[in-house]
Amino acid sequence: MGSKATSIISYAGSRLAVSLMNLTVFPLILLWTILGFILFPVGFLIWKITTRWDADKIMRQFVWIYGRGWLLIMAPFVRFKRVSVEAVKFKPPCILVVNHFSFFDTYCMAMLPFSDAAFAIRAWPFKMFWYAPFMHLARYLNVETMGWQKISETTANIISKGGALLFFPEGHRSRNRQLQRFYSGAFKLAIETGAKVVPICLSGTDELLPAGRWWLQPAQVTLKALDPVDSIDFTGDGAHRVMCKVVREAMARSLGEMTAETCRLGQVSIPADSGKHPILPDGGGYPTL
Repeated sequence: MGSKATSIISYAGSRLAVSLMNLTVFPLILLWTILGFILFPVGFLIWKITTRWDADKIMRQFVWIYGRGWLLIMAPFVRFKRVSVEAVKFKPPCILVVNHFSFFDTYCMAMLPFSDAAFAIRAWPFKMFWYAPFMHLARYLNVETMGWQKISETTANIISKGGALLFFPEGHRSRNRQLQRFYSGAFKLAIETGAKVVPICLSGTDELLPAGRWWLQPAQVTLKALDPVDSIDFTGDGAHRVMCKVVREAMARSLGEMTAETCRLGQVSIPADSGKHPILPDGGGYPTL
């Protein structure tokens, strides 16, 4: 068989896989979401009685379980891989920072080995009325409407109870598939609370569902946890900015290595770093990003 015929067959197979994926995944996610709404009241009561946890911790575990359902639904079309995700890296107190390529990134946090992480996100997800009550119950931080004092107090409270905070320090999804500049507020919180920062590198979601595209595509999604960066190693004026730079540089290197590995395996290669200045102010509407 000639190379041209092989290419045509490969293209047809790829198109068929994409069509099958979208025709099955979206309806199943809708059903899983509806099932979650139905079972939530009874499940919440059972969890409350049996665990005696605070409501926000229960809700964060439910969000994690919901995300696991998304991963299971995607599994026939997406290969999920975890690298260096040892539980010891996430020993509290810690703040997680994750690069942001896709809407699907948040659901990939169900690949983490624990569920007690509150997300710090922008205002627009809170406008999704079907999710908003659950995000409020989980004590997610709306970084566009909460003042710094409230954010600091909420962070300290969650960390004091053994929970973690999770930030997308770029502040928005990358539209050029490159690591963007970081806001430094998450690192300021780490300095204030004495928490370590755990960098999380996520690749492949920009192939699965990049910004600006509504349909899904088969992909390999890899989540890699880098070594924690201890906030006590950074002191003096501007310590959080220095910490921000160190973490971003480590993530850029790791994403570059992950991209090279993807290219070696014959998959689509993406740039990992925009090469722009890495730090943005911790004020001006995005204080914790």
